[in-house]
Formats: sequence, structure tokens, C-alpha cells
Amino acid sequence: MALSKMDIPRTAQHFLECGIEECERNCEFYCNPCHQRLCKQCSEEHLKSPENKNHEVVLYQQRKRQLPVEKCKIHPTKDVDMLCEVCQIPVCSKCATQREHRGHTFTDLETIYADKYADFQEEIFKIQEYFLPTSQDIQKEIKKDSSQIKHLMDNIRTCMNTEGETLKSLVDTVISENMKQLDQIEHSLLEDQNTQDKTMDDYNNYLNNLVKELHRCLSSTETQKLMSETKPKIRSIPETTKPVKPGFTAGQYNKSDVSELLGKIHLPNTKAEKREIRPIESVYNTAMKPIHKQMKEDRKSSDKKHTMSLSASVTKVREFNVPGVDSVYHVSLYQSKRLWISDDAGNLVQTDLQGNVIQKIKTSGFRGYHTVTQDRDLIFTDIDKKVINRITKDNKITEFMKTADLEPYSIHSSHINRDVLVGMRKEEQGKVTRYNKTGKELQNIQRDNKGQGLFILPHYITENINGDICTSDFIKKAVVVVNKSGQHRFSYTGQESEFEPYGICTDVLGHILVCDIYYESPAVHLLYQDGQFLSLLLTQKQGVKYPRSVCVDDENNLYVGQLDTNTLTVYKYLQ
Repeated sequence: MALSKMDIPRTAQHFLECGIEECERNCEFYCNPCHQRLCKQCSEEHLKSPENKNHEVVLYQQRKRQLPVEKCKIHPTKDVDMLCEVCQIPVCSKCATQREHRGHTFTDLETIYADKYADFQEEIFKIQEYFLPTSQDIQKEIKKDSSQIKHLMDNIRTCMNTEGETLKSLVDTVISENMKQLDQIEHSLLEDQNTQDKTMDDYNNYLNNLVKELHRCLSSTETQKLMSETKPKIRSIPETTKPVKPGFTAGQYNKSDVSELLGKIHLPNTKAEKREIRPIESVYNTAMKPIHKQMKEDRKSSDKKHTMSLSASVTKVREFNVPGVDSVYHVSLYQSKRLWISDDAGNLVQTDLQGNVIQKIKTSGFRGYHTVTQDRDLIFTDIDKKVINRITKDNKITEFMKTADLEPYSIHSSHINRDVLVGMRKEEQGKVTRYNKTGKELQNIQRDNKGQGLFILPHYITENINGDICTSDFIKKAVVVVNKSGQHRFSYTGQESEFEPYGICTDVLGHILVCDIYYESPAVHLLYQDGQFLSLLLTQKQGVKYPRSVCVDDENNLYVGQLDTNTLTVYKYLQ
């Protein structure tokens, strides 16, 4: 049951309390038949009572939902709490005694309600974990295919245009060569005709001059002279030739000939292949199990975890200084006796639990920019170069992967499957990318199912025991949690008017711990796995004035780092 902001007192230690009168311990369990909140001790006492020995006591998060109170319309003083199996209508206990229901069988309505609630939870689970992600994957595939189709069509268009231009070029070349040949023929023919024309012109001049000379002789008055003139011999007309005129044979072609030259568009003679839909059984082993049955199985498989519980108060165990850093902005657990600690100036040091420095390197990162893998390699981001580096156990620094044009702010190595989760940002848009342990990109998480951006600046990131990805977004002023499929589960925005989240981690019970650095109410918030507020775990009363980082080790010790001090404080809050 989530507490509203009005329900939260000003004291730092306020848990969801046990429902037993005068018991002030925090609630962890729930009796389904009694609908009673119980602490660990009271749950044991509750089951010791003979009348309660068969009661089902479960973890509070796995409680059976109580039947909503509904008054009978026929008997307003009675609650509707039974179902007539014959009439299939809800009735009260008094209705069951009436004549119209005589001899009928009745079922506890609360049991049916709980089963229905579990059934609907199961359907929601199916939708969120299988149907919606699978449908979205298919939609992404469709969009990818559409993009590929457009790209293919553009390539074909380019090819067709190139073919056309090539043919046009060949046509232009052939026409140009034919024109050149025609010009040469024309020049040769005209030159020959001009020569013949000049020959005839000379011959005509010769004839005209000869006529003049003969007229002159005829006009002479001297008969003797005319008689002495010899009859002229006229030169023969020069021979000339007619030109051999070229011809032109038009090309014999049609549209189909051109189509053959330019190529054709064709579709394969095959049927469209159906898209593969992954079977629902492949998503998770538990996906198809009813939620209420799965809860029981989960309880059996995690009895060891459930032996842990929240303490009634938080106890400071010890504190130590970390040389080489000015503040403690982020803590990564290296092994049970070693820690990696960084400040906001890029100083990154490895220490033991007494604060003795084992190794120190200079980086360009700040906030939640480093993590330790299960192979004990340190991975850290370089925002300036947009790369992620790895330091192996033999202290060799290598480039793990590049993040293109995105700035990698936060990183976390999964203890569930060894994947690497990276919180990144470009301009005003943030996203979380999942890589496998070799650096291959597996998943991008950026928007919710309405298309809205989930992140702006995911500067701290971690993973919960159920696979949820928990991010601390300083600009969005929220803890944003998505499930392992990338579906938005919830966003936590604090309990006051302002909330400025920083360092974040989870514990063995699935609690979410997050630093709030708002100057008027700095604190470490404790949340249930599903986002319900549980308590202000640490506040100024415990000396936490500038919380920046939180980390829980294998022995359930809580490490808290702060601004302007290199002191790391260790607390116990689980027992």
C-alpha cells in the first residue's frame, strides 16, 4: 500500500508499520485470511495460535487483494461476500437464506476475486512481457523493411537513370559520328561540284569571247580580209559528272527494343514469407504460469533471502577516509574487501575497507561512471572521448567499445546475465543501451509506449533482483524504472515538493535506495521493488547532509558517500 505525501511524517524512520496493536516494528508480511499487516515476529506469533495455524502468511508484496466492500442492495446493512453458483450473482449472507436461493451452492466471493485479480495480473504480465514487446519488435521489423524497400527503390531508380543516361550518351555519340561523316561527304561533293562549276564558267567565257571575235570578223568592210580568215574550230564542251548522293537508312526499333536495352523491373515469383513470431514460452520460463502460483514458487525458491528483514533502526557501523578523492560521488564493489571510489573531478581509486589506497587512476568521468564485472574487471566511461574503457585484473587499460555521438554518463554490469547497461545522452535526449559482455549492442531503451522520452540525463544506473533497470535522472527529477524488456514500470518523484535524485542501488530484498540531494531535505530514500515509498532511511539527523552515492555490499552493509568529504560511512539497516 503506497503512502501519500500527506501520510509521511517528518521523522526519518517511518516504515509501513505492523498492524498488530502496540507493535511499532515495520511490516514485512501479510495474512491473507485476516488481511492483517504483520512484522516478522508477529507473523510467527500469529501462526502459533491454533485458530490461525492454517492461515496463509505471505510477503507483503505478494499479498492477496482484499475484496472491495460492497453493500447489498436488498439488505443494505450486509456486505456482498458470496457468489451463488447456480444464479451466478454476488449475494450477501442474508440473501443466501432467502427462498429463491434455497438449496443453492455458494462460494466465497473473496476467493473468486483473488483468483480473478491474479488472472488479470497474469494477462497484464503476458501483455507487458510478451505480447507488447513482441508486437513492438514486429513493428520495428516492419519499419525496417519499409526503410529497406525505400532504399532499394531509390537504388533501382538510380540504376535506371544511369542506364538511360548511358544509352543517351551512346545515342549522342553515334549521331555525332554520323553527322561528322555526313559533313565530310557534303564537303567532298560540294568541292567537286565547285571545280566543275569553275570549269564550265571558263568554258562559257571562252565561247562568249569566240562569238565576239566572229562578230568582229563579220562586221569588217574588207572582203579580202574576211576571205582570208580561217574558220575557227570550237572546243568541245568539257565533261562533267553528276554527284553520287548519299542515302540514309532509318533505324528499325520499337519500345520493346529500347526496354531490352535498358533492362526490366521484375518481382520474384514467390509468395511473401510470413514473419516469424517467437513462441510465448521462449520469453521467460515463468511467463505463462498464473501469478498467484508463481508467487508461491518464488517464495519457496527464495526462502534464504526472506530470512533478511529491515531493522527497526539504522545503525552506523564504521566510517573511514579515502585518500585521493575530494568527495565520494560513486562506489563500485570490487570484491568483499575492496571498493572503487570516485569524486566529481575524475579521480578514481581502489581501496580496502580501512581506506588504504591500492590503485589510483585519472579519468574524465563523474557521477555513476564505473562498475565492476563478475570477472572482476573495472569498466568506466569516458564522456569526452565517448568511449568505455576496461581495466583487467592485470591493470591493463583497453578500449571496450565506442558510443558514437552519445555521451556515456552511467554504467552498470549485470550480476544476472553479465550484460552491460549504459545511461547515455545526446543534447536533451537520454537513453539506456544494453550490451552483452563483449560489447555487442542488444537493446535500446528510449521511449515509453506512448512515444514519450523516458530519460533526459540518466546519470546513475543499476539493476534490481527481478531484472528491472533503475535509473536516477537528475534533470527529470525522478527515479525511472523499466523492466528487462524496456517497458516503463514506474517513475518515483520523491515525497517533497522538490526531489533531486543522485546515487542509486538495490539490495538483496529488491529494495531501491536512492540519494536525494535537495538542500532543504537531503536524505536516502528507501522504496519497495514496485516503487512504493517505504521510508526516509537516512536524513540530516543521522549526519547525512550531502548524500551523493550509495552501495550495498555482499554482507548487506550500506555505504554512503557525500559531497565535500572523502569520508565513507557504513550502516546496517537489514537484519
